[in-house]
Amino acid sequence: MKKLSHILFLALILIASTQNLWAIDGAGLFKSRCNTCHMVDKNSTGPKLQGVKQKWTDAGEGENLYKWVHNSTELISSGKSALAKEISGFSATAMPAQALSNEEIDAVFSYIDSYVAPVETKSAVSDTTVVLEPQLATDYKGNLSIFNWLMVLTFILILAVIVMAGTIMTLMKSDYFKNKLKEINAKPNLLILIISTGAFLFSTNSYALNYVGPGEGAKDGPWLLVETTDLLAILVIDIILLVVVLYLRHLFGQMLAMVKPKAQVEEVVPTVTSFQKVNKVLTDAVPIEEEHTILMEHEYDGIQELDNNLPPWWVWGFYATIVFAFIYLFNYHILGTSDLQIKAYDKEMKMAEKDVQAYLEKMAMNVDESSVTALTSGSDLAAGANLFATNCVACHLAKGQGEIGPNLTDKTWIYGYDIKAVFKTVKYGTANGMPEHSSKFNPVQIQQVASYILTLPETPGKAPQGEIKEK
Repeated sequence: MKKLSHILFLALILIASTQNLWAIDGAGLFKSRCNTCHMVDKNSTGPKLQGVKQKWTDAGEGENLYKWVHNSTELISSGKSALAKEISGFSATAMPAQALSNEEIDAVFSYIDSYVAPVETKSAVSDTTVVLEPQLATDYKGNLSIFNWLMVLTFILILAVIVMAGTIMTLMKSDYFKNKLKEINAKPNLLILIISTGAFLFSTNSYALNYVGPGEGAKDGPWLLVETTDLLAILVIDIILLVVVLYLRHLFGQMLAMVKPKAQVEEVVPTVTSFQKVNKVLTDAVPIEEEHTILMEHEYDGIQELDNNLPPWWVWGFYATIVFAFIYLFNYHILGTSDLQIKAYDKEMKMAEKDVQAYLEKMAMNVDESSVTALTSGSDLAAGANLFATNCVACHLAKGQGEIGPNLTDKTWIYGYDIKAVFKTVKYGTANGMPEHSSKFNPVQIQQVASYILTLPETPGKAPQGEIKEK
């Protein structure tokens, strides 16, 4: 008993000391921290990142890569890195410092090195027969609310496990139970208890979450970016914990049954039940006392074979398959009453295409730079603000005053100040480093964020750029 207590105590210490050493979502970190200025396989506002880690390693500056991500300006000023000095000339604006651990940086570059470019598809505008389903932005506020409830549930389940485990340990330490253990071999149950408790302890932190850094989130926005995969991971953990709680409850019941005195059971004369009668009809089995009537003549190593009939339910099922085969043949191949798979698929695709077209018209997904209009409703501008906060603040800051990118609140514009010009810039990007967003947003989302940009109040920030003056 003492050894088992030590094992459980060490497991609790281990889980507390390894809380942050679990799975890190490299793809999620790249999308939330790097995706605004960098692309994996091509240059954007910043240089492409594919092969960067190997390049720094080959140059003998593998450790400097971490310093570059943590604070690029400090590394350049120190003069200790030739690669840092070389990259500093790529853009006039320095790379912002990133509050990432070395393990998180490794996860990001692992995702970059394993990145496979998606296959390009035809535009829905040029080919009206192909319609792409729009991708909605992640509802981080809703996810955070669900996350909080799941964490409360996790805490309750962990508390229940601790209480039940403590109760079981107290019962196991009692002298009466120890005497019972000498009579009953309880080792398998104890082993399962250890494995189950260890499994749930090592599962409670197997997920990664992205915290919002200064200037990255919207006002009154979530302090923690919870992806849908994070919610699924926590849900799986809660299910595992629930299974552990149910198992401990079952084990506690078994232990109580072990110490309770067994009631004497009177000998009951067996009777034929209704179930036995039904079983006889379904199986057509010969009673044991009459098996000598169906013994076959041959014998192998003293073993004789019985000549039982096939179970009636099996015979009925065989006849049913024959009837079904004739019905299927006449229905699909002779009379053609029902459609074969290819024909049914074609019909379903035509119906689905009509539904998608109706959905696109309803959601105005056919908007482009020639037909776009500025949105003014509060819900559209709020959606645009959320998109801006999660995708644009790294270059333009939270209020649009500009840092890597230009100031979006002054009266001077590089590519135009009306809704059509801003929509086009966001959709296709520019040669000066602005990345395209048509692969990330659907047309309505681009319209929402462009409309929100035009509502930004003038804020002091980066010096005016461009030659187009807003009236």
